[in-house]
Amino acid sequence: MIRRKILLFAMVVLSVLAYAEDVSFQANAPKQVILGRPFQLTYTINQRGKDLRAPEFGDFDVLAGPYTSQSSSTSFVNGKRSSSFTLTFTYTLMPRREGEISLAPATITVGHDQYRSNGLKITVLPADEEQPTGGGQQAASSGQQRDGRQQQGSQVGGDNIFMRTVVSKTKVREQECILLSYKIYWAGVDLAQFTNNTKIPEFKGFLKQDLEQGEIQTNLEHYNGRNYQTAVIYQTLLYPQKSGDLQIDPASFEAVLRVQNRAQVRSIFDDFFGSYTNVTRQLTAPGMTIHVESLPSGKPAGFSGGVGHFDISSSITQQDISMNDAVTIKLTVKGTGNMKLLKTPAIDWPEGFEVYDPKVNNNFKNTTSGVSGSKTIEYLAIARAAGDYTIPPIEFSYYDTQENKYKQLQTPEYTLHVSRGNGDTEPSAVVQNYVSKEDIKQIGSDIRYIHTGSLPTERHRLLGDFDGLWYLYFVVPALLSLLLFLIFRKQIKDNADIARVRYKKANKVAQKRLKKAKQAMSGSSAEDFYEEIEKAAFQYLSDRLSIPLATLNKENISDILRKKGASEELVQEVNSVLSTAEAARYAPSMAGGKEDLYQATADLIDKIEKVKL
Repeated sequence: MIRRKILLFAMVVLSVLAYAEDVSFQANAPKQVILGRPFQLTYTINQRGKDLRAPEFGDFDVLAGPYTSQSSSTSFVNGKRSSSFTLTFTYTLMPRREGEISLAPATITVGHDQYRSNGLKITVLPADEEQPTGGGQQAASSGQQRDGRQQQGSQVGGDNIFMRTVVSKTKVREQECILLSYKIYWAGVDLAQFTNNTKIPEFKGFLKQDLEQGEIQTNLEHYNGRNYQTAVIYQTLLYPQKSGDLQIDPASFEAVLRVQNRAQVRSIFDDFFGSYTNVTRQLTAPGMTIHVESLPSGKPAGFSGGVGHFDISSSITQQDISMNDAVTIKLTVKGTGNMKLLKTPAIDWPEGFEVYDPKVNNNFKNTTSGVSGSKTIEYLAIARAAGDYTIPPIEFSYYDTQENKYKQLQTPEYTLHVSRGNGDTEPSAVVQNYVSKEDIKQIGSDIRYIHTGSLPTERHRLLGDFDGLWYLYFVVPALLSLLLFLIFRKQIKDNADIARVRYKKANKVAQKRLKKAKQAMSGSSAEDFYEEIEKAAFQYLSDRLSIPLATLNKENISDILRKKGASEELVQEVNSVLSTAEAARYAPSMAGGKEDLYQATADLIDKIEKVKL
């Protein structure tokens, strides 16, 4: 009697623990079905449920069901017991009409509680249109005269498996994102796998950003009167870099198909089980022409080449600081578009601030709608003079592809109060090197005793009897001090003119960059080479023309060169090299040979060095 009570108590405890687990009640069905073809709808729950109430199947005929099946399992891992239970209800349905049909959730009772499943949306595709049989009969009659492998190949016609090139748009603006997909269609054959014999075009004239493919998903699609299994096997984002009609070359893929043998049946087992052979098939995705229009005229001030849809925000670390304190303004650009080609906006800092190069942090992700994410820029400056200052708004302009017009965004205006700290003095012209001030400390003695004796009254001669050495001890050091003062004064004055220093060192810095580019040219990383070439060209022109790197672009370079009297031929050569160097870093296929780009950059620097600007 006691054992029965213990056993009953244990069963009650186990039942309570089972119901205490999370209840999962799921509805599952294909996303696409074909009109006139049956499919299965299942409801699965991980507890013992009852009183299943399915939704109304108004647009579907119920051919069978619900059939009930259940399964359970128990396992021991590291001495711990775990068990699982699954209860499945299966319906066989057939759609009555085409289009997208929604199914409401079902309900089921577990214990004293009622649970709801998820709802479903099922797309019903049209039935296959009747295909002409003449060609097939002719192929069948001729196939009887071939061997087994030729017969297998003849089963796989152009309508059974093929590739398509699918683009999101065929008419775009410069830098506007295009999603390109290579999609395979097959019906009446089994697709086993793809080989490594794949050829993807170079996409000349485009900046390319590949998408991570992950696991290939198959779907049903009605195309040209027939239903096919489809799968996207390659996707990339394309950003056109120039206007005009840009041609995308064909791509080729090699697929392995599993084809049933049609050879003469030799036994009843061959007829019952059948046999299959793998057949290799070369597939070609056709080329495509993209019409690219240039960006419209009327570009606003501060336009940095951004195309897409963006938003900006900013913040400042503090607005009440002391002299020699640092302040940081953070700008965040968020959105979707050609994020990787966005220029860094500039801040027009007032006089009295030592400004550093901005720090840029990119957080991008490639999605089917384009490159999305954020670009965070931190502008650091140190206050070197007391007073009240106004930091003007940061302007960011771009072309909005959603509204097809230019947009100009700006951050708030910031007011800074810089106070004179304790012991601070007005800074000198040279503020690059400075040290912090410390209090004077007495070292080596904690107590100084008061002298209680008589004070000395004897007067000593300054240099005793060495009056003849007066010049040696006083005049010569004074002259040396004056000479050093004049020398260092000139050096301080030269160093204070930062623009002049950068002007003198421009060629030296550029040659170091070119040396690194030449080393990278023979390496395996093309990205390192193009990065060094781009930095060499832009950094040299920034130093040579005294243009801050953050505001450097081809437009203001051309304007300053013309103002300084440079020939139009030199201006055009500068634009050509900069355009090639800038695009090559992101679209190497547009750059041509590495040696040609290297030599063109080196020759351009030599020409500018010979011109008085």
